[in-house]
Amino acid sequence: MGDWTPQELRFSNLGLRLISSAILIPLGLAAVWSGGWGLAVACAAAAGIMAWEWSHISGFSKPMVLVVFAALTCLALPLGMSAAPLAVLAAGAVFASIIAKGGWNYRGSAVFGLIYVTLLPASLWLLRDGPWDGRAAALYFMSFVWASDAAAYFTGRGLGGPRLLPKESPNKTWSGALGAVAACVFCGVAVADIERVPFVTWIVTGIAISVVAQVGDLFESGLKRRFRVKDSGTILPGHGGVMDRVDGLGAVAFVSVLAFHVVPDLPAMLGLQG
Repeated sequence: MGDWTPQELRFSNLGLRLISSAILIPLGLAAVWSGGWGLAVACAAAAGIMAWEWSHISGFSKPMVLVVFAALTCLALPLGMSAAPLAVLAAGAVFASIIAKGGWNYRGSAVFGLIYVTLLPASLWLLRDGPWDGRAAALYFMSFVWASDAAAYFTGRGLGGPRLLPKESPNKTWSGALGAVAACVFCGVAVADIERVPFVTWIVTGIAISVVAQVGDLFESGLKRRFRVKDSGTILPGHGGVMDRVDGLGAVAFVSVLAFHVVPDLPAMLGLQG
């Protein structure tokens, strides 16, 4: 979402970001295209890594507990039993709360972290596997989020300007936020033309996707600030950790699944009916 840093340092990690993106984007597209167990395994891997990152951030002393339950929850998604993933996640939450050392704030942190890092990738699987055209929905929304992130990076770091929410994420700028929204508007126009639906429908959707992705990013940034860390990890050069990379996409997938269930006609309005 942009950066409020000295001009000479604003693009210092661009090369690393491009290399990481060149590897991650094809892998993500392939996993979503295949869906089913392939995507479930990818989601389980992401959830496990994020669970480890959360344990490091929050000081949870038994990271493998969160890793195992987060991964198993995602692996239970293709079983066709809606209660199975919830049961695994609930069991993990109970177990984590029991073994967490310290007061209720530490136990609550462990439970929240497990739910948070699991819902982000699991929501993408649910979006892809929904009764609508899940493949198209997931691929479109992923492309919108990536366009939003890229536009925020280049406009925010190129233009600088007033900070967006300095207390939560001091490097985010209004120029980056507005650039992200503008990019998603253009994406909306393109997808509306592809799907042959009214432009306004996808333009509004594009704006909503960018806003939700940015809120997801800010939410994760706020969590890191409360634990006084800059990045969730170092596994992705130029980006930080997996949590730093999928926070916006996970938020978009989660909100999209809710919206599609609350407003059953919405997929048809977007040309995404199954």
